[in-house]
Amino acid sequence: MTIKRREFLITCGLATLATQIPPLNAQGKPSPNTICKPPRLQLGDTVGLIAPAGIVDAKDIEAAQQSFSQLGLKVKCGKHILDRYGYLAGKDADRAQDVNSMFSDRTIKAIIAMRGGWGCNRILPLLNYSLIRSHPKIIMGYSDITTLLLAINARSRVTTFHGPVATSTWNQFTVDYFKRILFNGEAVTMENLNSSEVRVETIAPGKARGKLVGGNLSVLSAMVGSPYLPSWNKSILFVEEIGEDVYRIDRMLTQLQTAGILNQIAGFIFGQCTNCSLGDEPSFTLMQVLQDHILPLNIPAWYGSMIGHIKDKFTLPIGVEVEINADVGTIGMLEAAVSVV
Repeated sequence: MTIKRREFLITCGLATLATQIPPLNAQGKPSPNTICKPPRLQLGDTVGLIAPAGIVDAKDIEAAQQSFSQLGLKVKCGKHILDRYGYLAGKDADRAQDVNSMFSDRTIKAIIAMRGGWGCNRILPLLNYSLIRSHPKIIMGYSDITTLLLAINARSRVTTFHGPVATSTWNQFTVDYFKRILFNGEAVTMENLNSSEVRVETIAPGKARGKLVGGNLSVLSAMVGSPYLPSWNKSILFVEEIGEDVYRIDRMLTQLQTAGILNQIAGFIFGQCTNCSLGDEPSFTLMQVLQDHILPLNIPAWYGSMIGHIKDKFTLPIGVEVEINADVGTIGMLEAAVSVV
């Protein structure tokens, strides 16, 4: 039977719309397998500051308040932000409580870690992932905060953000990506500054698409075998590191390889290895180690993206579809990372 033109157009329109709306379960809520994108930031919003890892000083909070005020944002600190427990910013239960409280607080529109260090891995079993799923918000940081970003993305199915912490240098480059991605909801292409200090070194040429996943290499490798890691299938893996000898980078990449992670990815980016040395002689160079591990995978890959313990940083959305170009070292977002509605 011939379908009338108007009915055909309506049918096509509904089919197109269906691909843009997250599937709902029987209760009318998004399917647990659907990634939730947090609402975008707007001028006048309140940002929640937490210390889920290392110790924070009062002067750091004052500096952070100034930085966010210049961005047109208000600040609210976690109850335990100045706590101390050995080298941690408070006891595990208290640091976890601050994370959970920020997600349940309706006045908070984004959550940003004060700093990294160590400690986030200890609080993962204490986080309320159902609460986080039902109150999706921007959560951002890097280094040890990698743990929270990956766990929340994996267990709550919420887009998270690898970017500056509150004590980072909020310069023009860093702020520009922060605003375009988190305020404007743009799908941007991330491209290095024209700088001799941060040069793209192609490991294997080509382009690839996939969900962006990654963070600090030490932290990520320490999470292998836990239930807090997202799917690696056809993902784009990015890593960064600081203060590690090359043999340790080799060891951590070997762990990812033997765990079956590297064989699943569609592309690889090593941001910066800040203050990484050759260690005891004899040694491989970092590039030799990267080539040993990555070239056999036959995937696009490069070293030298503006990711890591450096002043100029990208804001990387974990769980968002991207296309990378290893010839020029660009990361192109194929969709917005926040909800603009």
